[in-house]
Amino acid sequence: MKKTLSVLLLALALNASDIGISKALTLDEAIEILKSKNLEIKSASLDVDSAKVEVKTASGNHWGKLDFIQDFANSNDAGNVFGFKLASREADFAAFGFDEFLGWMNGGMNGDVLSIQPNKLNYPESRNFFQSKLKYEVPLFTGFQISSYVEIMESMSKMKGLEKEQVINEQIYQIRKSFYDMALLRSSTKNLEKILSNIETLENMTEEMIAVGYAKKVDLLEVQAKKGNVERLLLQMKSNQELLYHYISFLLNEKVKNITTTVSDVEMPQLSNSDILNNNLDIKRATTGLEVRQSMLDLSKASYYPMIGAFAEISTADDTFLGDADDHKAYTVGARLSWNIFNGGIDGANIEKSRIEKLKTKTQVELAKKGITLKVDKIRTEIETYNLEISSLHKELTLANEIYKNYEGRYREKLTSMSDVIIKQSEQIQKILELQMAKNKRNERIFALEKLANGENR
Repeated sequence: MKKTLSVLLLALALNASDIGISKALTLDEAIEILKSKNLEIKSASLDVDSAKVEVKTASGNHWGKLDFIQDFANSNDAGNVFGFKLASREADFAAFGFDEFLGWMNGGMNGDVLSIQPNKLNYPESRNFFQSKLKYEVPLFTGFQISSYVEIMESMSKMKGLEKEQVINEQIYQIRKSFYDMALLRSSTKNLEKILSNIETLENMTEEMIAVGYAKKVDLLEVQAKKGNVERLLLQMKSNQELLYHYISFLLNEKVKNITTTVSDVEMPQLSNSDILNNNLDIKRATTGLEVRQSMLDLSKASYYPMIGAFAEISTADDTFLGDADDHKAYTVGARLSWNIFNGGIDGANIEKSRIEKLKTKTQVELAKKGITLKVDKIRTEIETYNLEISSLHKELTLANEIYKNYEGRYREKLTSMSDVIIKQSEQIQKILELQMAKNKRNERIFALEKLANGENR
């Protein structure tokens, strides 16, 4: 029973994942799902989290480190054994061979006392050594090296945050473009379906005219050929809509089957060049890079300062683990100053290199501002061009519709041929497709302008 239930639950879970989002999704809803489920955004978020940990790691150097060290050794080396005894506070005169010295003196033996070689001192028995030690080391002054490194890590963390914003900005750009592309496809599909309906009406009319001898079979074949052409275009648009659904599902990391679209034209955002430059992420990243270079310059100057550190340790030693620990304990405290006086001018060269890199980055910031301004001006010009083209195409499409109706009426009265009617209908279809392409390009340019302003006025 449990096994059957598990299989059913697994099947339901798989079926649910395949179903995905069943309701018609609005653009605002899609953007919210995108922010929480898009895999690229998740990856960028993890990079930000990792950078924040790096800041904590760098800042932790201010507090120094506390180590516990446990040593175990066994040796019969004379120096080691004697040192072990001293460390555990158990050295005695016998360890120096005084028993042999006293024996030699009591025996009344003559000779040079300094020539005696104590056997216990030179050939001791092996001894175990256990030493437990707590050691704390802390930097007191590092020439602002640690603080400069922390500033670098904070700037890098800020950089990762800006990169995440860029990823979010790009993904929102893609989802918005996909929604408006879908709206254009649906609008063009409606127009083509209307044309298809007109062709079917023309087809029925031609069949009736053939029946009474007012039209030829070739006229019907021309109508049917045009009908097939429009049906093929409609099939292509349907396929393009399916591809858009697949892409939207990829962006949202969720199966999407239907979306809600409103208008197919994007409103021109009211953004000044200064607004765009103030919000542009590339410029913000370049400015953050300048902050990193300044911190690196400060870091390179640290080599001119002395390094001061302090340490303290407490230990206990014995020939057994923690044997007589309180009696054998010992402590050491101290400080150290290290100051490099001369190293062949390497420090000065490194500082000069850091200055040059900072100047280079400052130039890159200015270049980024000039480049973004150039892009903005180019995009504005393109949008104005597409506005004029779309306005003209609307008029041309209206004219093409009226001309087609006129030629259809003239065909009924046998004042023109079916070929002329088909030509005018082809021009009608061509204007619809040209209008769709022009609107598509205009929308894409507006989205690109908004993306330069970090998606402002979304």
